Amino acid sequence: MANALYPKGKKKLLDADIDLLVDTMKVSLIDTADETYNAADEFFSDLTGAGVVATSGALAGKTTTDGTFDANDITISAVSGDPVEAVVIWKDTTVTTTSPLLVWIDGLNFTPNGSNVDVQFNASGIFSI
Repeated sequence: MANALYPKGKKKLLDADIDLLVDTMKVSLIDTADETYNAADEFFSDLTGAGVVATSGALAGKTTTDGTFDANDITISAVSGDPVEAVVIWKDTTVTTTSPLLVWIDGLNFTPNGSNVDVQFNASGIFSI
């Protein structure tokens, strides 16, 4: 699976239901043995519990310069559990059944060992529209 914006997340961006600069955006580490990208997924609750290895706090330093969304790199503390192969970025509404999924990023491959995990975004930004 390649990196992708969730179709329903894109619609929410276009309908102004997601404000990247104002809303609480988070990152979850994903085990693709338990959760794979599904374009039909809409909310955080659509992800299987076993597929979510860890979740960050709120992203900081968010920008949307020239149509590219970016944020500061983030550290997720004391991560342990299943292997991690992907990251999902989502809007946290505090209710998983209303927290929209936005981005699926592939290409990770590590097994957490209880240490902190640094999520480093591409220097050119997270995604562009």
